[in-house]
Amino acid sequence: MLRNAIVALALSTTALAPLPALADAQVPQSQAEISLSFAPLVKQATPAVVNIYARRVVQARSPFAGDPLFGNLFRDFGGGGRERVQNSLGSGVILSDDGIVVSNYHVVGQATDIRVVLNNGAEYDARVLLGDEEADLAILKLENASDMPYLTLRDSDTVEVGELVLAIGNPFGVGQTVSSGIVSGLARSGTATGNARGYFIQTDAPINPGNSGGALIDVKGRLLGVNTSILTRSGGSEGIGFAIPSALVSEFVEQAREGNESFARPWAGMTGQPVNADLSESLGLPLPSGVLIAALHPQSPFAAAGIEVGDVVLEVDGQPVNTPPEMLFRMSVAGLGHVAKIRYLHDGTPQETEVGMIAPPEVPARDAVTLGERDLLPGLALARINPAVGAELNLPLSGEGVVVTDPGPYGARIGLRPGDILRGINGKAVEAPADVAPLLNRAGSRVQLDAQRGGSRLSLRFRS
Repeated sequence: MLRNAIVALALSTTALAPLPALADAQVPQSQAEISLSFAPLVKQATPAVVNIYARRVVQARSPFAGDPLFGNLFRDFGGGGRERVQNSLGSGVILSDDGIVVSNYHVVGQATDIRVVLNNGAEYDARVLLGDEEADLAILKLENASDMPYLTLRDSDTVEVGELVLAIGNPFGVGQTVSSGIVSGLARSGTATGNARGYFIQTDAPINPGNSGGALIDVKGRLLGVNTSILTRSGGSEGIGFAIPSALVSEFVEQAREGNESFARPWAGMTGQPVNADLSESLGLPLPSGVLIAALHPQSPFAAAGIEVGDVVLEVDGQPVNTPPEMLFRMSVAGLGHVAKIRYLHDGTPQETEVGMIAPPEVPARDAVTLGERDLLPGLALARINPAVGAELNLPLSGEGVVVTDPGPYGARIGLRPGDILRGINGKAVEAPADVAPLLNRAGSRVQLDAQRGGSRLSLRFRS
């Protein structure tokens, strides 16, 4: 009897509760409204998030590919020389009414055909204006596009851990979907997978294959970042996803508008390391923070500003930096041609200075040389090492001399690789790129190349 009375009371209470009035769809304005539904926000944002279908034609490799003797003889062996098509699927975000789109480089990089599909079914051809494999970002332009829906960028430096976010994309190719979560962490560096390296926003909003290049938005529909990768053991989302912050996306768009085809990063001309607990104690810091400068190139803009080896960089433009990738991110956001305010410690004393954001200098001149068909190693390309060449080939800061930029077919066969520093030929020192061809052509039937690869010395011997 008592149980029946409780059920009757519950039913009568429910029957007496007033039904919520139906309201016109609008963007949620309060926490209470957000808890009811994300639908108005999704309706506002999804038209600017697109599906991207990209393909590229690649050459199937033969076992004899690159071999100067057998390459032509067996060019059709095992499919060598035949073309095959690679397809990729991802997402993108429209950032302007004239059809500027941001996506991931691993979605559209080196694609020969890109098709962009809006959520209303409209399709556009697109071309890459600017791409960068290291940042895993690409800027595209939709052909013959106008009056497009787009998302505005929010300054990613204003994002806080715990904010509600939505991830929008095309996971697994099933069509456009939306997932919700929060910002789980900031200043994540060195944790993303794939090609991307740098500084990320972490979220637990589910991100799956195909979401790459999609939008991470706040509750006002503004773009916080571009979804790029996850940490996973299963291949699907496990609540650890990463997005490239909008501050870097903005710099990419600006450079693409200026006509750059590759992303130009400021050059620090230094090597550094995070300050751990042991270093902080020896430096007299109350807490581990900053980047300790371990080496400086003579042409470094930081050296020109008075910063020395052993100093600790604490902030770039008012933002703390605790790892070299964070520092590079802050410099990239500042942009080439600008001046960044640097806060650092010198002999334990806080100092401030301004550092110009410059491209790696072409000093001394690279004096690039490519050996001709009549030379001993035709196709071998060489250059004098300078900061620009060093940045392109990821050489040590102290590197100097003559470096291999392309070994060519014969050079690759004897073991040369891009980035090898050529020190000598048959005991004769190589001092300039122009020295190589004469030394090789006078070497006789037995040739020995002395080179440096990373921190190792090697000798390559062959018969001419």
